[in-house]
Amino acid sequence: MFRTTLFATLLLPAVAQAQSASPTGDLLPRLDDDRWSIGVAVAARQSPYAGEGTRVRPLPLVTYEGDRIFWRGVSGGVHLFRGDSVTVDAVVAGRFDGFKIKDLGRRELLANGIDAARLEDRDDGLDVGLAASVRGRAGEFKLSALADVTDASGGYEIAAEYARAFKWGRTTLIPGAGVRWMSADLVRYYYGTLDEEVARGVARYAPGSAVVPQVSIAFSRPLGEKWKLLGGLDYKFLPSRITDSPLSEPDSDGSAGLRIGITRSF
Repeated sequence: MFRTTLFATLLLPAVAQAQSASPTGDLLPRLDDDRWSIGVAVAARQSPYAGEGTRVRPLPLVTYEGDRIFWRGVSGGVHLFRGDSVTVDAVVAGRFDGFKIKDLGRRELLANGIDAARLEDRDDGLDVGLAASVRGRAGEFKLSALADVTDASGGYEIAAEYARAFKWGRTTLIPGAGVRWMSADLVRYYYGTLDEEVARGVARYAPGSAVVPQVSIAFSRPLGEKWKLLGGLDYKFLPSRITDSPLSEPDSDGSAGLRIGITRSF
């Protein structure tokens, strides 16, 4: 199923920054009726963290769409209501914004005034919440609210997203845009300094909540009857509360991502 397989490619752990997902990957029309798809993908993302460079990760893609239960890459859930144009879901999604201090640049952190030896790793999280989408001829709009239930950050986010699919020969293109509001706890955990770090002499940085806009374009092209090539590009506009962080790469105001994958439907 096109909607879920493309979502799985866009929702990748390589988006290690302020969001757990590329916003427009799930806002797609239902073009196929296949319940299962399996594939592989590679994702590359420009890391916003000091000295980390580009993250490149291969990963499997497994999706399932049932009448009530669905699984889409690193997210899944239950359809609470499923009408012709409106869907309301209870969702669970991985948040892969964490990092290991050893993967960051010690020299770059020192230039930001931080000794890497005094920092803590940041853990990935698991978010649970609700998502509602409205589909029509003009495209699809989605509103979601997710909260961290693993107490990694203890934060939450609210996102509004829009996308529309266009046919170009056998290729489907899906431009989209979205914006996410992230709570102060969420932003501080991944971009601020923690209390235990401050106790070791690290300067306190508590940025507060943040808004992160994003634009993207995704594509899908059939390769025979059951196979598909799919992927996308996105760019996240990072606000000053994130880019001013001593953990962030200097002179960076955004983060670009590229995904490419292949799936087989069943």
